[in-house]
Amino acid sequence: MTLLVWCLLALLPLQAAAQSDEAAAPSTGPTVLDGSPPPVFPESITRDALGRATVRAIRLQEPFVLDGRLDERFYTEVEPFGDFVQVAPTAGAPSSERTDVWVAFDATHVYVTCRCWDRAAPETWVVNELRRDTPGLRNNEHFGVMFDTFYDRRSGMMFYANPLGARADYSVVDEGGPNSDWNPVWDVAGGRFDGGWIVEMAIPFKSLRYRAGSNQMWGLQLRRSIRHKNEWTYLNPVPAFLAGPQGLNRVSAAGTVVGLDLPPAGNNLELKPYAIGSLTTDRVSTPNTSNDADGDVGLDLKYGVTANLTADLTYNTDFAQVEVDEQQVNLTRFNLFFPEKRDFFLEGRGVFEFGRGGVGGFRPGGGRFGRGGGDAPTLFYSRRIGLDDGQVVPILGGGRLTGKVGPFAVGAINIQTGADEAEGIQGTNFTVLRVKRDILDRSSIGALFTNRSVSMDGGGANRAYGMDASFAFFQNLEMGAYWARTRSPSETGDEESWQAAVSYEGDTYGGSASYLEVGGDFNPEVGFLRRRDFKKSGGSLRFSPRPSSIDAVRKLTWEVAVDHYADGTGSLESRRQSARFDVEFENSDDLSVEATKEFERIEEAFPVTSDLEIGVGRYSFRSQRISYTAGPQRRISGGVSYQWGEFYDGSIRSLSVNQGRLVLSNHLSLEPGLSLNYLDLPAGEATQAVFRLRADYAFTPRMFASSLVQYNESENTLSTNLRFRWEYAPGSELFLVWTDDRETGPRGSGLLTRGLVIKVTRLLRY
Repeated sequence: MTLLVWCLLALLPLQAAAQSDEAAAPSTGPTVLDGSPPPVFPESITRDALGRATVRAIRLQEPFVLDGRLDERFYTEVEPFGDFVQVAPTAGAPSSERTDVWVAFDATHVYVTCRCWDRAAPETWVVNELRRDTPGLRNNEHFGVMFDTFYDRRSGMMFYANPLGARADYSVVDEGGPNSDWNPVWDVAGGRFDGGWIVEMAIPFKSLRYRAGSNQMWGLQLRRSIRHKNEWTYLNPVPAFLAGPQGLNRVSAAGTVVGLDLPPAGNNLELKPYAIGSLTTDRVSTPNTSNDADGDVGLDLKYGVTANLTADLTYNTDFAQVEVDEQQVNLTRFNLFFPEKRDFFLEGRGVFEFGRGGVGGFRPGGGRFGRGGGDAPTLFYSRRIGLDDGQVVPILGGGRLTGKVGPFAVGAINIQTGADEAEGIQGTNFTVLRVKRDILDRSSIGALFTNRSVSMDGGGANRAYGMDASFAFFQNLEMGAYWARTRSPSETGDEESWQAAVSYEGDTYGGSASYLEVGGDFNPEVGFLRRRDFKKSGGSLRFSPRPSSIDAVRKLTWEVAVDHYADGTGSLESRRQSARFDVEFENSDDLSVEATKEFERIEEAFPVTSDLEIGVGRYSFRSQRISYTAGPQRRISGGVSYQWGEFYDGSIRSLSVNQGRLVLSNHLSLEPGLSLNYLDLPAGEATQAVFRLRADYAFTPRMFASSLVQYNESENTLSTNLRFRWEYAPGSELFLVWTDDRETGPRGSGLLTRGLVIKVTRLLRY
């Protein structure tokens, strides 16, 4: 608790200085409106020559009842606005269905209501999801809103819901990748009427960060998915290459809502204590444990230092409710990347993104990739904190500060982990500092610093630092670059890495080019490094016409890409050339055919199964892949792919099922997954396989149960993870979690570990 008190005291001078600055600034906020003039009563909306909308918010004089019915008086007294614009299937065309929207507010909430007309029969609508924050909700008929509360045209908070009242939320920073693990407190009600469906949203001001005062303006974008037509429509036009849900993330393309009289934000203090009890059995540890009972308590605190600067403090942190990792097959000599799933590290993570360019970042050699896992190093990988080779390391406490100070985005993390003498793990302090400055309209420059007080080899501290820049021009041209260096007690050679990349993402034409270097001793121990001591150059070209003469086809894509890797001496180490042809159908199904040619120079043998390895040598091999993906709005959806061809000095046949989903009802769905690989090498034959089945049952939008069963053939293990989550009050939750890991094989099965956890949290807001 001493650490928690120290962090609170450290924040007091910062808060006082920030509040002094706010007091000296005018309360009415920005005066420059980026768009059409404000509508004058009784008008609700105006548009400029570019189609950009400015809408007027309604101040409510009577209580708002959240029930999915348009009973309040203002619905009849105030004209709604709409006239949504398609981004798909026909960019720029009017929406095929009418959409009526009202934006209102009172002293405590902002309300957004949508009346979505639909001439199709209700049984044809795609409405089958009740879970919160599930990707499946995007594939329902739904309505969403984006608020850019500081009107900086860069970052936003997104909320969307379907007619059943299922909801999801996420945030974006600098138009980067979405952070779907941002979970504010808000509510929604869905309903139907003769001719369509209704969504009412009520979002507390306490759940938002904003600039207080009268006559404020926010950025506003609205999205409606008419999923049974595979149609995506927006209030403000967005570029055609952002067809689908990602158009909501283009904050700079948003419209404006004016006339907001916003209450003082206050300190927005949130306390979230927890209590946990567990019962565990571990047959792997020394000594073994059986039904070992334990319990603990902890606390998370969130404090609004300023209107746009938030501090998060944690004491005795616990993540027992987090779902286990999905197992993966690894047929390479490089490390696998597993995504972060822990709430504390997920919220606000966009601030700490480094060297990724804009709008999600670059992947040299063609296309973009998500957070981490590519050839470019990840300088800050939060799974290095509190996890060691998959084993949980206790987090004693720490804090995080994220937000903006003028044109600067800032982020700071300090975490202290405990020692585990049995595992030989020392107590370690982790520090991450990040600053970015906004320049131009959608560009930024920044710096990042990380420090690990005890390096992974047990010596002195490991540090990494670097600078990066991201430039976005027009709607689809992006450039990015970074330079980074590490300092480690055990490394004294080339500890630098740098990259420069450019990407053009038009709807019909696209391409990318990049150059990346990673030194042989580059060692970011608070980051993730897939490979080092290489120089990589890559590029891609894409042609994606929309053939109007083929009714069943929405888009065709031809793409070629090449990646060339040289080692530190300049000698060729790897090369990958690929050509892909893709057909996107009007019903959202997708057919893809890809051919690849690869070269690998192997200097040190590595295993691909427990019995087979790839030996030292030079290898050239070719393979082909064909895949078909059923549209995600279908009751049976997912992708099936088959790969065949050469694999080093042998052959490979692979079958995979990705993002499979079977909707049995509005409450129950199954999600199978499969990665099956048959290898035929001179040294022998082997099979690598991972089978996965997830089942989700939603009792209500606030209560669900899920199970994840996985079988890994190469490791002869069967794992089960059962989770129950009930949000019994807004922001307060009850979790029940059961895990069971077993060894399988010729001699039968045997228990490895088993655990039962009960965890209760309570949100207190002041």
